[in-house]
Amino acid sequence: MSGTVREHATSGAVWEYEGYAPAEQRLREALCTLGNGCFATRGALPECSADDVHYPGTYAAGCYNRLTSTVGGRQVENEDMVNLPNWLPLRFRLLGPREAGPWFTPDTTKVLDHRLTLHLEGGILERRTRYEDGEGRVLLVRQVRLVHMADPHLAALRTEFTAEGWSGTLEVESALDAAVTNAGVPRYRDLEGRHLTRIHTGTAGPDTVWLRCRTSSSDIRIGMAARTTSATGQPAAHPSDAQRAQHRLRLRLSPGRTATVDKTVALHTSRDPAISDPLRAAVDRVERAPAFDDLLDTHLTAWDQLWRRADLDVPGEAGRILRLHLFHVLQTLSPHTADLDVGVPARGLHGEAYRGHVFWDELFVLPYLNLHFPEVSRALLSYRHRRLERALTAAADTGRAGAMYPWQSGSDGREETQLLHLNPRSGRWLPDHSRLQRHVASAVAYNVWRYCEATGDTEFLHTKGAEMLVQIARFWADSATYDESLGRFRIRGVVGPDEYHDAYPGAREPGLDDNAYTNVTAAWVLARTLDLMDALPEPRRRELTERIGLDGGELESWRTTARLLHVPFHSGVISQFEGYGELEELDWVLYTHKYDDIRRLDRILEAEGDTVNRYQASKQADVLMLGYLFSPTELQDVFRQLGYHLDEATWARTVDYYLSRTSHGSTLSGLVHGWVLARVRRGEAWRFVEEALRGDIADLQGGTTGEGIHLGAMAGTLDLVQRGLTGLETREDALWADPVPLPELSEYGFTLRYRGHWGVRLRIRPGRLHLSVPASDRSPITVELPGRAVRVAPGDSCELSLPT
Repeated sequence: MSGTVREHATSGAVWEYEGYAPAEQRLREALCTLGNGCFATRGALPECSADDVHYPGTYAAGCYNRLTSTVGGRQVENEDMVNLPNWLPLRFRLLGPREAGPWFTPDTTKVLDHRLTLHLEGGILERRTRYEDGEGRVLLVRQVRLVHMADPHLAALRTEFTAEGWSGTLEVESALDAAVTNAGVPRYRDLEGRHLTRIHTGTAGPDTVWLRCRTSSSDIRIGMAARTTSATGQPAAHPSDAQRAQHRLRLRLSPGRTATVDKTVALHTSRDPAISDPLRAAVDRVERAPAFDDLLDTHLTAWDQLWRRADLDVPGEAGRILRLHLFHVLQTLSPHTADLDVGVPARGLHGEAYRGHVFWDELFVLPYLNLHFPEVSRALLSYRHRRLERALTAAADTGRAGAMYPWQSGSDGREETQLLHLNPRSGRWLPDHSRLQRHVASAVAYNVWRYCEATGDTEFLHTKGAEMLVQIARFWADSATYDESLGRFRIRGVVGPDEYHDAYPGAREPGLDDNAYTNVTAAWVLARTLDLMDALPEPRRRELTERIGLDGGELESWRTTARLLHVPFHSGVISQFEGYGELEELDWVLYTHKYDDIRRLDRILEAEGDTVNRYQASKQADVLMLGYLFSPTELQDVFRQLGYHLDEATWARTVDYYLSRTSHGSTLSGLVHGWVLARVRRGEAWRFVEEALRGDIADLQGGTTGEGIHLGAMAGTLDLVQRGLTGLETREDALWADPVPLPELSEYGFTLRYRGHWGVRLRIRPGRLHLSVPASDRSPITVELPGRAVRVAPGDSCELSLPT
């Protein structure tokens, strides 16, 4: 490896794996994924094909396809994020005097040592393997891989071969492979997974091959081209076939001398802007692409700029993990994403779990992006706005007014939640009622409101934002029915964030009544939408009301519903839903002793012939999500709006109650509990923060990380530092802060982008808050602390004491 590459590749923080471990390969591939916000490639070894150990996968943001499968005699339709042609393949073998030796792989060739190093600051994956063949010859293989952060259509792979004490000829085959399927999730393998069709391959010169294909139903055209060069190699052949474009080189190796092969790849799809033909664009781009060293330089510069905008300084192991989380957030949702029509894929661009669908995870992602990459947040909200018409249609189909956003979304905004899901513990396919999580609509509205508070983007709020908020408020008002006996409105037949409970015990129909999280957030949406209608400029308000047929009577009904939505209580705590307190208590000691891991308690009970619907047992934070979304003061205000008194003692009892009845079957659970406990029972908060930090790196959910990282949990840990521990809020044209120091994390700092100020620096130390604002022509920033307010002008800084 050249000195320049080594210098860049080993600078900064690293994530490293030592030794070859087949059982850990899927996990490593997910955590070593490289991407640029447009596409990403898992960290698989280039000489290995997909099998039970390895799973190379490349995914482009927003590239979906729909297939129909037969499950249990029923036709089931699913839309998947497509596994695109594999650009990685680069295999090698020794040539003998009479025949070629076997291709080297770590599963068939002796591995003397192996190291995989992910360089976070430079977005580079480096691998080093020493192979020994059957005749005692040792071959050192070093590789540097990048998915270009400056040019979002390029990727590159440099491979260096060194013979240790022998001479011979090495044959290298570089390929583009379209013989791929979506097979990365074992429980989906009985479903159709072949999405690519009409595959063609060809050459575009002595060192360049190309491949084109399209998706079978969405008809997305894909063009890919690869240029493979070596200063010392001799072209051997282009033995391509119908699904694999190949290029072979022969390298003459001598002891201690390194032979280098560079592979540069371009990827385009017909969803890309400003192109006519994806294949022509890919061939042209790869032919014009600079050499590897020049690509590396521009790639490193782009990453350096990203890190400056998202600077994070947290000491110790927590800081190291947080930088890994930030790295994967930036790879999935980079500034390039702002040019795309895509949402927030719950599992990143790192694997095929959840089929690449968009859930409510933007609720945990956008608050972080708002204060670093607001243009990306705006684009992700525009994804929701473009699908507003589909949400209106979905509501109308169920007899509701307004917009009913789907629990799972993909290409066009229809409901993508499957009708059946597999319990791998029992082997049974079961009805999936998670589409009843109507609270996703409140998440969309919440994100619109928080984005506009953080950025001051009134243009978006008064146009696209207002259209979404009004239609979501209309949906909630129409979903609420008045109960004369209670004197309140009720929302029936829904599922809350706790997906364990989807029906009452013995009920014929799914759904629960008055989920507290759903009702409280619906009331908040109605109140904020009414605030917005009052604040809209009169011409815009008139346009909006004329377009959607909104009148004063409807607004007044919203005001009434916002004050009278029912929130159930029992035993002095907020009920997760009406009747929760009447369910049986679970013997937690028994099940904890009986099973090593009860995170997926629903699967355990179903396999036993029981159902979690019978018990006071939650998968993840449900009621406690309210403490995640709202500061203590704001949450009290929402309950006061509803006519309830929520004091600190009631909230503390509620936290204690659900903390002892939650199995944490979601990576989001530890995050939310850590966030809430930081302000209620500080001494216990760090245990849950640590679980949130380790969720993916330790694969705490048991084999799920290898199918794709959990993007919401990763972004949420960043936001825990940014907003959770600082109490940072952006409202009333000010930054509000109310830090809660944790002994395990008493000093940290980060950079923000706020209201046109780039590089606002905030640092927390015990008893102190330091804020510096870079010089600019913007207005001063108002900072509100408990009991005091200060204004900090551009070019100034301040050091503030905090109450102990």
